[in-house]
Amino acid sequence: MRLRNIKGAGEVIEANEFVIKNPEEHKGKWNEVFQNDHPIRIEIGMGKGQFIMEMARQNPNINYIGVERYSSVLLRALQKHQETELTNLYFLCIDARTVEDIFAQGEIDKIYLNFSDPWPKDRHAKRRLTSREFLTRYDKILRADGRLEFKTDNRGLFEFSLEETKEAGWKIQQHTFDLHQDESMNVGNIMTEYEEKFSSMGNPIHKMIIYR
Repeated sequence: MRLRNIKGAGEVIEANEFVIKNPEEHKGKWNEVFQNDHPIRIEIGMGKGQFIMEMARQNPNINYIGVERYSSVLLRALQKHQETELTNLYFLCIDARTVEDIFAQGEIDKIYLNFSDPWPKDRHAKRRLTSREFLTRYDKILRADGRLEFKTDNRGLFEFSLEETKEAGWKIQQHTFDLHQDESMNVGNIMTEYEEKFSSMGNPIHKMIIYR
């Protein structure tokens, strides 16, 4: 269950220097925010931030932006971030549907989607972050040779995502229905909070890497 209402979360987020306000003003100029020309990678729906913070720690020459819609969840990530000295990581509190208003064509090097909301009802399929509607949005911000990586424990969502990839004209570089038992795809895998939880329950983790 996501935390959505923590009193004062909005004020803390507004005051935090690592949360970018009015992000559309930086469209096409995100390297100025980081003050370097390193590649920029984003995680959409980052939750409490365990994955993206570890990525930023391991890869100081890559810039990261964590996108989280819910202020109370972002607050938890910011609390963790205070314990680090990471300067190659910023945060956005936005709806993922606005990404093409915030990033310019080809500005993003890689997109991570981890344990996204499955939106199980058919009428909500367009809201799934791996739907063809969202893949069209990602196509407009991802560089020509960029990749999208998606992990989930939800078999139905994963099968839907594989089909949507084809329907949207994307290609599947690699995929597995059991990441932790896949020697090649599990190399260097960084687990999210949900991944740790679900895998400890015996749920296999699914992963795909796609490109255009």
